[in-house]
Amino acid sequence: MGKGAIQLIIVLMSIALLGTAIIQFYYIKQTVDESEKRFNADVLDALNRVYERLREEAQSKPKYSGASFLKDKSDLTFGKILHPKKYSKNSIEGYRQELNSSFYELNTDYLFKEINNKSLKAFIEQEFNNEAIDLNYEYGVYDNAKQSFFIVNDVYVSQFDDAPLSSSGDAIVDEEVNLSNSPHRIEIFGTEDNSPPGSLRVFFPGKTTFLWSSVWTSLLGSLLFTSLILFCFIYSINTILRQKEVSNMKTDFINNMTHEFKTPIATISLASDSMMSSKIIGNKEKLTKFIGIIKQENKRMLKQVEKVLQMAMLDKKNFQLNLTQVNLHEVINEAVENANLKVASKSGKVTGILDAKTNQIEGDRLHISNVVHNLLDNANKYTTEVPDIKVFTEDTKAGVKIIIEDNGIGMDKDALKHIFDKFYRVHTGNLHDVKGFGLGLSYVKAIIDAHKGKIDVKSEVGKGSKFILTFPIKVSD
Repeated sequence: MGKGAIQLIIVLMSIALLGTAIIQFYYIKQTVDESEKRFNADVLDALNRVYERLREEAQSKPKYSGASFLKDKSDLTFGKILHPKKYSKNSIEGYRQELNSSFYELNTDYLFKEINNKSLKAFIEQEFNNEAIDLNYEYGVYDNAKQSFFIVNDVYVSQFDDAPLSSSGDAIVDEEVNLSNSPHRIEIFGTEDNSPPGSLRVFFPGKTTFLWSSVWTSLLGSLLFTSLILFCFIYSINTILRQKEVSNMKTDFINNMTHEFKTPIATISLASDSMMSSKIIGNKEKLTKFIGIIKQENKRMLKQVEKVLQMAMLDKKNFQLNLTQVNLHEVINEAVENANLKVASKSGKVTGILDAKTNQIEGDRLHISNVVHNLLDNANKYTTEVPDIKVFTEDTKAGVKIIIEDNGIGMDKDALKHIFDKFYRVHTGNLHDVKGFGLGLSYVKAIIDAHKGKIDVKSEVGKGSKFILTFPIKVSD
């Protein structure tokens, strides 16, 4: 799959996921909005019934007790009723009859301010129960003339207070603000001729939580499945990218392997053809030379095949370490000596600084030797200038530490993440003579892990690399 196709899949899947999430949230939000509309309608119905019950309670009171519904009792004596309506009767009895028939037209302000708080509280509780409204709420009666509440919850608020009080005597500041802004309100004790003196308002602090709690299972399920799809999508894309990278590395491996085998095969073929010549068959010296070339190239191919087979065995976990007592310093000295022969062509040197007092460990001598040889070989291959390679040993609590330090081209942070992956080869820029299958460091890591050791790498581009290997004294420990 090409890079463009992968990018297209990522874009299309992202759009699909985003669209699905938006649609789901839209329908959930629509459900919440519908629930809110029903809730608001139920609250309004309950408040209207509360007001009707307040009116009925006012009607049931005695209407003439000292003309209590008039703004000024003396007005009754002088035949004056403070209402814009004109009366034609002249007797006090007539006024009383008119008062009786025009109960709500006389003094709605008085009726409004004489609301019985206990009755109001009981009415609200009963009507909310009838509508199955089971939420904590705050209620208040608002005076339009004074632009303040004179009843908040179950308390008459003093007009001289700066803020209304709760039943505990504490000032109610937030509740007043919320009551003032609450959409749940009705105007009360208004008439056709007079504007309402005030309003009854209710505020539900937990309304939003209540509305969303009705859809929380749908919302949770939507989030869960969307997250699951998103996880699978990210995992799939990551797998595709990883497989593409592995595919590229395998292609590179096959190309390198073909090149590595092509040269010795061509050399062997050429040597074989030469040996069949009549001039060579009779020349023992030349015959011996060509046989040596064939043997050397055959050994070279065998070595490459052995590397591939070793990695296959390591991958299948189908190998066992041949544990013996290994003298690390002895192994390192042999590897340093061998490496010095290779770096001599570049006028370089490999130095062993073996300071560890403990040099005997339990391990597989062959594999440990291969690990050191591989690292020294890499240090030489990836050094463009005169190689200056150092090998240190140190004692640690965990065992023995081997440090291989070079002055090569180094690696960036991205390369350090992948150097132990199979078939991965560090990009060498203009350095084209670095050959290999990309199996060396993968093999090193596998052997270190098999010995229950640790490996760490520190590197900087242009300043070389440092490989730090730690082997335990005993693998069994």
